[in-house]
Amino acid sequence: MVDTGIRRQSPKMTSAKPVLILQLRPEDVTADSEYACFLKYGGLKAEDTRRLRIEQTGIPDDLDPDAYSAIIVGGSPFDLSLPDEDKPDIQKRIEVGFHRLLEHVVTRDIPFLGACSGNGLLGSYLGAPLSGNHREPVSCVTLDVTAAGKSDPLLAGFPDQIDVLLGHKEALDALPDGATLLLKGHDCPVQMFRVGENVYATQFHPEGDAEEFCLRIDIYRDYGYFDPKEADTLKRNVSLRPTPYAQEMLRRFVARYCRRTPNA
Repeated sequence: MVDTGIRRQSPKMTSAKPVLILQLRPEDVTADSEYACFLKYGGLKAEDTRRLRIEQTGIPDDLDPDAYSAIIVGGSPFDLSLPDEDKPDIQKRIEVGFHRLLEHVVTRDIPFLGACSGNGLLGSYLGAPLSGNHREPVSCVTLDVTAAGKSDPLLAGFPDQIDVLLGHKEALDALPDGATLLLKGHDCPVQMFRVGENVYATQFHPEGDAEEFCLRIDIYRDYGYFDPKEADTLKRNVSLRPTPYAQEMLRRFVARYCRRTPNA
């Protein structure tokens, strides 16, 4: 494990409520691996969570966000910027469910962390444009911490720049109205933002590490993220540098909202 040199923060609150983890990946192998990474880098145990693979059934109509200490949303191969007539029925159902869920989350400022697709879903709900203008290949990229980011509880004490793992065909073209930009990139400006005090979204994958991304490269090589012939090169590139600050951000989110007992 890489030492970030950051002093661990005590959690803001404790709760017996589980963490709700919503997943949208159709493949069992990537869904299971993503879930394992959320547990590993979030410092969670499976019994601390409720896991829903909503790409199979959509978001339940009776889902109560107040029953959870926080909500974490992972990535997916869905293209949210497609015209509605080109989207599969399950995607349409998921988007409708998220609109209903996010209305509750944003209005009540419920702790929420959306990664990649979770970022796009939150941004779209807030009215921000989404397109392929800022797509980025599967890679490890360096992001800048904004002035607001330096004072945010999830990023305080970080260096001016951090490395993250990402890969996406679409992204937000602009920061949603009323949101606070926390991390920005060169090719994709909106990399992390906050709404209110407790609602977060990242374009990158804070749960990702080199091993996880190599698995996703194998699984998604024919999904249009990259030329399949580049797979081996991409695997080497995502393995060049660790991304401890991205993972520390996830750990802090969990520690702030989701721990059953305080850290020492």
